[in-house]
Amino acid sequence: MNPAHQRQHADAACCGSSCATVPAVPEPTPSDATTVEPQRFRIANMDCASEESEIRRALEGMAGIRGLRFNLGDRELAIAADDHALPQALEAIRKAGFKPEPLGAKNAQRFRIANMDCASEESEIRRALDGMAGIRSLQFNLGDRELAIAADDPVLQQAVDAIRKAGFKPEPLGDTGSSAAAAAVASPTGFWTTWGKSLGALGLAVAAEGLAFAFPDSVPVKALGMALAAAAIALSGFSVYGKGLAALRQGRLNINALMTVAVTGAFLIGQWPEAAMVMALYAIAEAIEARAVDRARGAIKSLLALAPEQAEVRQDDGSWARIGVKEVTVGATVRIRPGERLPLDGIVTLGQSAIDQSPVTGESLPVDKSPGDEVFAGTINQAAALEIRVTAPASDSTLARIIHAVEQAQSSRAPTQRFVDRFAAIYTPAVFVLAVAVALLAPWLMGLTWMQAAYKALVLLVIACPCALVISTPVTVVSGLAAGARRGILIKGGVYLEEARKIKAVALDKTGTITEGKPKLVAFEPVDAGLGQQLLEGLAKSLAARSDHPVSKAIADGVSSAAQEVDEFQAVAGRGVQGVIDGHTYVLANHRWIEERGQCSAELEARLAVHEQAGRTVTLLASSERVMAICAVADTIKPSSAQAVADLKALGVTPVMLTGDNLATAQTVGAQAGIAEVRGNLLPEDKLRAIGELQQRLGVTAMTGDGINDAPALAKADIGFAMGGAGTHTAMEAADVVVMNDDLRRLPETIRLSKRTHAVLWQNIALALGIKLVFLLLAIFDDASMWMAVFADMGASLLVVFNGLRLLRQRAGQ
Repeated sequence: MNPAHQRQHADAACCGSSCATVPAVPEPTPSDATTVEPQRFRIANMDCASEESEIRRALEGMAGIRGLRFNLGDRELAIAADDHALPQALEAIRKAGFKPEPLGAKNAQRFRIANMDCASEESEIRRALDGMAGIRSLQFNLGDRELAIAADDPVLQQAVDAIRKAGFKPEPLGDTGSSAAAAAVASPTGFWTTWGKSLGALGLAVAAEGLAFAFPDSVPVKALGMALAAAAIALSGFSVYGKGLAALRQGRLNINALMTVAVTGAFLIGQWPEAAMVMALYAIAEAIEARAVDRARGAIKSLLALAPEQAEVRQDDGSWARIGVKEVTVGATVRIRPGERLPLDGIVTLGQSAIDQSPVTGESLPVDKSPGDEVFAGTINQAAALEIRVTAPASDSTLARIIHAVEQAQSSRAPTQRFVDRFAAIYTPAVFVLAVAVALLAPWLMGLTWMQAAYKALVLLVIACPCALVISTPVTVVSGLAAGARRGILIKGGVYLEEARKIKAVALDKTGTITEGKPKLVAFEPVDAGLGQQLLEGLAKSLAARSDHPVSKAIADGVSSAAQEVDEFQAVAGRGVQGVIDGHTYVLANHRWIEERGQCSAELEARLAVHEQAGRTVTLLASSERVMAICAVADTIKPSSAQAVADLKALGVTPVMLTGDNLATAQTVGAQAGIAEVRGNLLPEDKLRAIGELQQRLGVTAMTGDGINDAPALAKADIGFAMGGAGTHTAMEAADVVVMNDDLRRLPETIRLSKRTHAVLWQNIALALGIKLVFLLLAIFDDASMWMAVFADMGASLLVVFNGLRLLRQRAGQ
């Protein structure tokens, strides 16, 4: 089942009897635990009992599995299995549409594999290790070209040997290997070494061509030409040959196998100058593609540079010292000077300043921060010095979690990418069969010599190389993910990047999503005209400032008058507060308490009704004799919400408000935001049913909430958006898309980005196949040379790569 649609197949009774688990495999028992230690895996798209049932069915009857333990809340699965059975179980789970990621794997050794660039190479390595007993888990990080293997030492060595036989060169990494390897990739030395070989090979190939063209056909000329060609092939194509021969030995026809056959065949039939030129140009094309893919991945990796490597930390004796951020412990006090980037997440303890949060949240304007406010690693302190209390280690900062989430998203395949992989698996053998048919039948059907037919077949192999087709999708998806991350939109996988364009309805929570989520004083009306506004505001603030109730805080923050001393202050539960100011008793009371005090009148009731119908909470300032002022508090709509709703409507998306607040308040906020369909007084299970109804009535439905209170609805929706995800671990884990600030306009931006990404994906597929088809026809019916073939392959590859990279140059809102 497609993971993107698994949620929509889980009905509203997902955790009830209709989704009863399949008791195919027992839970691990204590006796099992003594012999087989369970291995834990996180399965991101395992939300409820229906997915648990699918996994149990996938593993039903599999020998060697001792037990399964599911933790649906954390989306984890513990598998107790014999060494030979665990890889088979993981492969069965993957075939069922899930992607298990190992948690806490023991004895995991990390390797850097320089020529492991994309999902096709990951598949080759998985096939090379398929069925090998003793491998507990494999974890691929294509962004860093790394593989972590959890296995005992003897099995680990066998796995490394198998990977080498498949044409790859795994290099062990220590604890710091990743960063060192990343630095090596980015270093000019490594770059120019690759290009130096490729350009040197091109020079030798050109020399071989020139020699064959300028001098008569003699034995010394042939010998020298062959030597130059062989040197060019060895210099540029050694890794291609290695992987190609390994694939042929295992009966697999991939890109490297096709190039190996084509170049070897051309050399053997006497076309060694062209064989050398093909391999040299192919190596240059590969180098350009790798550089372009690294650029797309580098758009995310560059986030690492946002956080400084050192922090100024207060020592036990009160002095300050700069130490590495990895050494800073949670709870330490860090000082950030004006103009510096924040090294770690924390809470402001001293100072006030404006923080540029655009690198993390995408907000265009700086945000004022004062004691008690959260700040994030990688953001920029602009105005004044701050001291913060560290709340997370460097490895678990908001910035680190963003990078980790996008790395995981890069390794998951989007629907179009899965289609391309399946198509290439059929296309490549078909092309090979076509080339063999041309070589065998062309002499009979087209009157060619056997050598001419063999040459034409080899040209077909080079033209038909599916390199452009395979590379077109990952570079486009990664570029789309990076473009979103730059705007504060963290998309958890290519599947959600593609599926967002299909959204027909968006269910919006009210509090904290459409509104600010914090009550504010929106009206202060004197009732006693004989008293001045400033005096009344001062009395209200004096009482409100002594209370920690959210409504009282909103009143205290909303008036500018100075507070006075309050004696005999008292909070009356469920009614308000009271105190003595300058010898007079005053109350800050709710409507109910004023009625109990007998201080209501028909005129006052009419004024209060206006505010209450608008969804405002009313508090009244009163003396012992009369009501003096009305304070109206409300959760105000965000400035961006109305524009976001208008943008959604323009995209053909129906916005619907789902809230637990009373209907009158919900309708008022809905009217301000431009939302026609408003549902209030909803419990979590009511929201769950509403999502199901919207899916049936309108189609693909997204849910937008805080990722905690709205968890059932977020899980039920086709795509879940968490608002305000910066610093919120739960939201980042629960949602499919995390909006790193509270700007609702990121929703239509995500949909527009999805539409553009989908368009570029299919443009690339059309370009790759269209160019191949034209040159295939030319090769069959006309005189197409291997030069034309390699330029067709290289040109198509570079065209789709640079077309995919266009997404990086566009703003997500365009």
